[in-house]
Amino acid sequence: MSECRAVDRTDITPALVAELLSEQFPHWADLPVRRVESDGWDNSTFRLGDTMSVRMPTGDWYSEQVEKEQRWLPVLAPQLPLPIPVPLAQGKPGRGYPWPWSVYEWIDGAPLMTHQVADLPRLAADVAGFLAALYAVDAAGGPGPGKHNFYRGGPLVVYDAETRAALDSLRGHIDTAAAADVWATALRATWHGAPVWFHGDIAPGNLLTERGRLSAVIDFGTSGVGDPSCDAVIAWTVFSGESRRVFAADLPVDEAAWARGRGWAIWKAMIVLVKALDSDLADAEECKRVIAEVIADHQRA
Repeated sequence: MSECRAVDRTDITPALVAELLSEQFPHWADLPVRRVESDGWDNSTFRLGDTMSVRMPTGDWYSEQVEKEQRWLPVLAPQLPLPIPVPLAQGKPGRGYPWPWSVYEWIDGAPLMTHQVADLPRLAADVAGFLAALYAVDAAGGPGPGKHNFYRGGPLVVYDAETRAALDSLRGHIDTAAAADVWATALRATWHGAPVWFHGDIAPGNLLTERGRLSAVIDFGTSGVGDPSCDAVIAWTVFSGESRRVFAADLPVDEAAWARGRGWAIWKAMIVLVKALDSDLADAEECKRVIAEVIADHQRA
């Protein structure tokens, strides 16, 4: 695999964005540019005036997502029950910045913070309903699993070596025998369905809320066409108890998809935990919580 390239986030400044806009989209050159508070992991995001945003990939592995979003989000948007990002323009490399970038319509709303949501079961139903609508969109011609979305929608076996290495590293920190059983069961739960559109990263930062209700879904960088089980991960990272039961009842997938979903969840939690053990106690504890939730759910199933 070729070496990935990245840029220092501090080098992607409002001044750089303003220069690129002035050169490539002079009709927007007089609008103010300011960094958004919730910047995300994959892109640096800026507010452009009052009605637009600019997203700048921070690495070449994210830059591949620009063309995909430009091509497909306008197709998906009219068929979904909630707003999603609508691209207005695609920028080119320049001023030392090496990748394509995007201008989008601005979407109001705050990233999901579960402690501010009074009715999590209703939110779970909203998320499942959005995903059900996404899965119903015609998937013909859509992008299959690949490097552009870190192989979401494809077989979990692509991460088998990484997962087994994490299990070795986490002995004494989690119940590795139980975690290994979750993983083995997920690998056996082979997907045989028709490819559908999936989001690929249904997480709090990509779910916008207003007055406690889901109001929009953003960041389709890991979206694609294939197995939707990766969208089930939020069942263990955010939902629990009644909200998890509602989400499971409303999400239109079978039992094998839930087994694969537990595989996606435990893979991600374990690889993050390996990195967090020596550096971030809060992240480590949250990963351990998710792993325990996944194991308990697997054993009940």
